[in-house]
Parts: sequence; structure tokens; C-alpha cells
Amino acid sequence: MTVMRNFLVIPLLCAFLLPLSLSATETGQRKIRVLIVDGFSNHDWKLTTQLICAIIEPTGLFAVEVSTAPPATTSPGWDLWRPKFADYDVVIQNCNDINGGPAWPREVQIAFENFVRQGGGVYVWHSGNNAFADWPAYNEIIGLGWRKKEYGWALTLDDTGHITRIPPGEGQGTGHGKRFAALINRLGDHPIHEGLPRRWKAADIEVYYYVRGPAENIEILSSAFEPKTQMNWPIEWTVQYGQGRVYTSTLGHVWKGDVQPVTVRDAAVQTLLVRALQWLAKVPITLPAPADFPTENATSIRAELPLAGG
Repeated sequence: MTVMRNFLVIPLLCAFLLPLSLSATETGQRKIRVLIVDGFSNHDWKLTTQLICAIIEPTGLFAVEVSTAPPATTSPGWDLWRPKFADYDVVIQNCNDINGGPAWPREVQIAFENFVRQGGGVYVWHSGNNAFADWPAYNEIIGLGWRKKEYGWALTLDDTGHITRIPPGEGQGTGHGKRFAALINRLGDHPIHEGLPRRWKAADIEVYYYVRGPAENIEILSSAFEPKTQMNWPIEWTVQYGQGRVYTSTLGHVWKGDVQPVTVRDAAVQTLLVRALQWLAKVPITLPAPADFPTENATSIRAELPLAGG
């Protein structure tokens, strides 16, 4: 099956997997309306969108569509690309201009800001955290991002979970070392993490250090130790922006040349994705902690994901 793309919103058809939880019909809830926004990135955004869809659509909990931004302001369709964020419960932000992609049109930026401010949910997928450094409201929405040393606060944590704020200009700009199986430490008792272990091994991840931003209205959900800096850094966090909820995870790295990356076949990443989307949509979290969730001593990699066109 081939997924057709254009610069308008389209339904995304995906291959089927066994449901991970009760479907929307079985729970009596309507499906959560999810819009994935992609179009350009220094990561493999096309494969990332396919993988996200292959994880969430078969649960029966979500109605998924994609809006693909034109790659340049001179591209056909630029003047027509106006996603209607307000038609959805949650936006998954999978677009990243770090390699010279265009800023979203100001009309689109304003619509996105209003969507979140008025109660919409946003899942910032991995490299979406790197995007749009020159967009002030976006920096407030994501809380922390891949930014230069001079921009914003960085947050580091000690082994008890106590947070230290590092001022702009101190330390380094955002970066990461080699990918590795990092030990994730969850903090507090956020609903997304209910019933999950306090610690688990994440497969082949990048631990971002000195992620920077306004860091306002922010809650750090988990952290990991980064060998190069010998410090603990945030892995997942949420931001309250107006009435809206925002969840960012640096998990889920999909690079150019990847085919079936373990970073997305990780049972923890798949579990957190479904749960976070439910929380962002402000509905009860129905996905139970799976038996194959990784442990403190071992990662857990699921089978390859059937992809549209595969």
C-alpha cells in the first residue's frame, strides 16, 4: 500500500497490528483526532510518520491524518498549506527546520499557537524539539529545545531528582554523545507513567545535554545519565501552555538510512506514545502496563512494524 502525500491534510492509511488496548468503540469513547505534521527535517520524517502511524492506528483509539508542509516557500502549494489544527485533539509535531527548512507561514504559526492556548494537545516528536528556534511562542510551547548556549535555561537533575537551572551562557549548547542503551529514571507519578517501573532501559537513544529554553510551566517526567557530561538530563517533559498540554520526548530517533529502528520498536516508546496521546487529549488512559515493558536491566524490542507500501 502506498501512502499518497500532498501539501494538504490527508487521511493516513497504515498496515494493521494487533490492538495494544481496548478500542475507542469498546471503551465508549470517540476516537482521538490526531494530526501528524511533517514535511522537512534533518531526520527521516517520512519513515517517522509511517512508524508512528503503524503504532497508533491499529489500537483503534485514534483517527490519524497527516499534513505535509512544502519544503520551501517557493514550493507548489505553499500558499495553500493551512492545516486546520482546531479540527483535532492532538498534533504530533514531526517537522524540523534545522537544515534550512522554512519557517511555517505566520498564519499557520498563529493558528498553532491558538490551538494549544485554547486547550489542544501537542506531542513534540524527537527532532520536533530541534525546530523553529526563532519562533518565540514555539519556544514557550516546548519549554526546552535544541538551542545555542546563549539561549535560555538548561535543566539538570541530581540522583534524587532535584532540578538545577543553568543560566543562559553557562555550560554548553545542546548536544548529545553516541547513542546507547540508557537507564531511564522516571520522576513523580504522572498519569502517563502510572504502573510503569521506576527505571527501565531505553534502546539505542540519544541523551540530549543542555537542552535549553524558557523552561516555564514545565514538569520533568524522566531523566537519564549522560556519560560525556557525567550529568543527568531530561528525557520526557510536559508544559502547560494556556489551556493546552504539551508532551516532549527525546526518545524515538529515526535517522536517514534507518529501516526498522529499535528506537521505535522499543516497547516503552510504543507504550508511552499511546498513553501520552490519551493524556494530551484529556481522556482516561486505558493502555495498561504491558508485560514486555523493559526492565532496569534489559531493553525490550518488539517485532518489525508493518508499514504502508512495505
